Amino acid sequence: MQQPRTLRVRINFLPLVYFAFLTTMLCISIPSVAQKQDKKALELKKKKQKKEIELAEELLKQTKQGKNKTLNTLVTLNKNIEKREEYIATINSEIGLMSHQIDDNNTSIKSLHNDITKLKKEYAGMVYFAYKNRDNYDKMMFVFAASDFNQAYKRLKYIQEYNEARKKQIASISQKQRELGVQVEDLEQKKTEKRDLLGNQESEKKDLTVKKEEKEQLLSDLQQKEVQLKKDLEKKKKDAEKTELAIQALIQAEIDRQQKLAALAAEKETKTESHVVKKNTDVFKGAAKYHLSKDEMDVNQSFASNKGKLPMPVIQGLVTESFGPHEHPTISNFIYVQNGVNIQSGKGSLARCIFQGEVTGVTSIPGVGKLVIVRHGEYLSVYSNLDEVYVQTGDKVKAKQNIGKIQFDAEEGKTEMNLQIWKGQNKLNPEDWLFKD
Repeated sequence: MQQPRTLRVRINFLPLVYFAFLTTMLCISIPSVAQKQDKKALELKKKKQKKEIELAEELLKQTKQGKNKTLNTLVTLNKNIEKREEYIATINSEIGLMSHQIDDNNTSIKSLHNDITKLKKEYAGMVYFAYKNRDNYDKMMFVFAASDFNQAYKRLKYIQEYNEARKKQIASISQKQRELGVQVEDLEQKKTEKRDLLGNQESEKKDLTVKKEEKEQLLSDLQQKEVQLKKDLEKKKKDAEKTELAIQALIQAEIDRQQKLAALAAEKETKTESHVVKKNTDVFKGAAKYHLSKDEMDVNQSFASNKGKLPMPVIQGLVTESFGPHEHPTISNFIYVQNGVNIQSGKGSLARCIFQGEVTGVTSIPGVGKLVIVRHGEYLSVYSNLDEVYVQTGDKVKAKQNIGKIQFDAEEGKTEMNLQIWKGQNKLNPEDWLFKD
């Protein structure tokens, strides 16, 4: 006796339904995990940027408390605007991601509705077939009418599998309905988050507009003080020249010291007729050369391998002036060069070493402040505009060790240090070496 075709089709089709369900869930879950990671990264970035805005705002308040409205006020205000623009850009990215997630939710909800409709239709067919064959006597007769025991056993298993298939179909419908409820709830939550983000974005844009208006007014005020600005720039230029001369003098003194040490070592080696071959690294290309010891070579390699990972030379600070040439914001055709980066922080802040090394120079520059040089193999880090120094030449220092207190300028209301990184006598961009995230 042949089993009813409708039931046979339903039972054979069930594994395909489950396979399709599993495939759909995998396709949905993989992008979902990636989106959660993206969202987390954006939230962390936004949190960091919010702290930077708060610091920029605090630095701006300190600057405004200075005796004069100077160029530094404009520099600090520009940094405030820059950080706010970065924050708004991150919010925009988060809104874009949220919109994408909402679209995914809507697609998933539509798919689940279709699945439920299909499952219900299939289940209705099963119920209808069961209703037509509801008589237990007919079922028993179907089993006993078998030609042998084998066939009877198969028919009995068929009836049991059919009943089990009905139960699984009910479970599938219930599961889909639960998933639908979760997706709908998640959709509403994302819509709320998007509304909050849009509100936050609007608020930040208003604050940004206020800062930009303040900047325009300040620019107008500064343009009327061009004579004084030029005097300030001349002083700044002379201070930078003093600092560079002091750094070069300290570097040359270190070269001379290392040359003497190398000469003494060579003389001793000659006297003892030692033929041990040593691997040395030349330092300060284009100038007199000396050789690094094994320990210094290890530090040198380690410093180089940490490019882009070094800590800021202050616990909390913002780079307010970057490395290289700059066009003056109010005086046309005036270009000045920054050998390092200027970093502003709160009053009373301490400067800290960016990497382990040896202090090779400490000096005081009249009208500028104190300066410290730390050697990391063939690399040098230079910390200037310090009010107090906590180290001396020859000291071994660790990464993040406090080396001095940053000078506070009451006239401009700022606490600002300068960081430079040299390789031999070549100046490098410190921002390429500092950890940004």
